[in-house]
Amino acid sequence: MAATSPKRRILFVCIHNSARSQMAEAFLRAYGGAWFEAESAGLEPGTLNPTVVEAMARAGIDISANRTQSVLDVYHSGKSFDAVITVCDKASAERCPVFPGRTKKIAWSFRDPSSFQGSQLDKLNQTTVVREEIREKVLDFIGEAKQDAYWK
Repeated sequence: MAATSPKRRILFVCIHNSARSQMAEAFLRAYGGAWFEAESAGLEPGTLNPTVVEAMARAGIDISANRTQSVLDVYHSGKSFDAVITVCDKASAERCPVFPGRTKKIAWSFRDPSSFQGSQLDKLNQTTVVREEIREKVLDFIGEAKQDAYWK
């Protein structure tokens, strides 16, 4: 997919839109902005996770001004997406609404930073592991999508 063709619209969805989907959206914007428009939403939107904000800042990406939003609000807005990527567990992903059109549904599963236990440093370290897993998955997605592998 050339950067001059229309950008693919991607929606990342998780439970609260407070961690995993925010990180995936930020990485796709940072690394694939020439090819993609990224957005994120949650099944039950919550508050942006401050540990995730710190982990992303340590990766050089500021998401501190991001807001959470409901996937149902996105659905009812009538927006269309080329792909909806869930980044939560399978049971939660199945609650995601089916978007109209030829939307490809992709499921990625990552641990939820809001469930991490321990000191703040322990939580940050665990969140950093998830952040890196998400970064690698997004980079793989960009590489494959640029070759049209996801759209066939």
